[in-house]
Amino acid sequence: MPKDDGFGRGWIIPHAREILDEYSGELITVRQLYYRLVTIGMPNGNRFYKRVVAAMKVARWDGLVPFGAFVDRERAVHGETQAESKDLESEIRHATESIKDWMEFYFLERWSNQPNYVEVWIEKKALQGVFERPCNSNRVALCPCKGYPSLTFLYEAQERYIDKADGKDVIILYFGDYDPSGEDIPRSIEATLRKLGANITLKRIALMEEQVVDWGLPPAPTKQTDSRAANWDGLGQVELDAVEPRKLRTMVGEAIQNEFDTDLWDSLLERQDREAKEYRERVKEEVIKIADNLNEE
Repeated sequence: MPKDDGFGRGWIIPHAREILDEYSGELITVRQLYYRLVTIGMPNGNRFYKRVVAAMKVARWDGLVPFGAFVDRERAVHGETQAESKDLESEIRHATESIKDWMEFYFLERWSNQPNYVEVWIEKKALQGVFERPCNSNRVALCPCKGYPSLTFLYEAQERYIDKADGKDVIILYFGDYDPSGEDIPRSIEATLRKLGANITLKRIALMEEQVVDWGLPPAPTKQTDSRAANWDGLGQVELDAVEPRKLRTMVGEAIQNEFDTDLWDSLLERQDREAKEYRERVKEEVIKIADNLNEE
C-alpha cells in the first residue's frame, strides 16, 4: 500500500481521540486502541500498528492526547521507596479506622460452599487490566499466561488446587487469541496439568471462530513463523485485544456466573448474618484484653 493510503496521522489521531473519549478516562493499551481503529477501517497489519504507536507519541507530546491515556501492563514497578512523612494523630486515626473495619466487616469467602473452584486464565498479560474488575468482583483468581505458561507456573497451579480447591471441581475459564497457537495453548495447559495430577476442566471461552465472524473482527494473515500454522485452516489471526474491553468484561462475568450456584450463595449470606453479631462481640472482648495488657506493661 502506498504511503498516501489514507491511514496516516491525520486519520489516526482524530479517530483515536474519539475512541478514548468513549472510555471516559478508563485506561487502555495502545494495542487495544489499534484494534478499535481496525474495526472502523484501518488495515490489520504490523506496520499499521507501528503507525498508531508513532502517532500516539506525537499526539501526547502535542497535547492532543493526555500522557496518562494509556497503560503499559507489560512493565511494572516493584515495591516502593518509602518517603512519606507521618504524624501521631494521623496514625491514631488510621489505627482507629482499622479497628472499626475489623469490628464491622465479617465476610465468609464467596466460593467456600460452592462445588466449583474457578480461575480465569488469559493468554496475554497486557489484558490483565480488562479482566481484573469482573474477576475481583466475583472473587476469582486471574492468571495471565503470557503465551505458553512455564512448567513452574503450571506446577504452582497444581499446588494451589491441592491447597485451596479442597475436593471442589476445578474449572479454568480460558481467553486467548484466535490463531494456531491460541487454539493449542489451552490444550497444552490442560494436558500438562493433568500430567501433574490435577483433575481440572478447561473451558475455552474466547476467541472462537464463530465469534470472529459474528463480531466482524478482521483477521490478519497467519504468522508463518508459528510452527503450527501449516496444519491450521483457520480464517487468519485475530488477537483477543481486538475485542472491545467492555464486551470482554461482560463475557468473563457471564462465564463466571455460569459456574456459580446462587442458591448456595443465599445460604452462605444467611450464615454470615447469623455469625456476624457473635464475631463483633468476640473481637470487642479481645481488643479490650489487648488494651488492658498493654497498660499493665
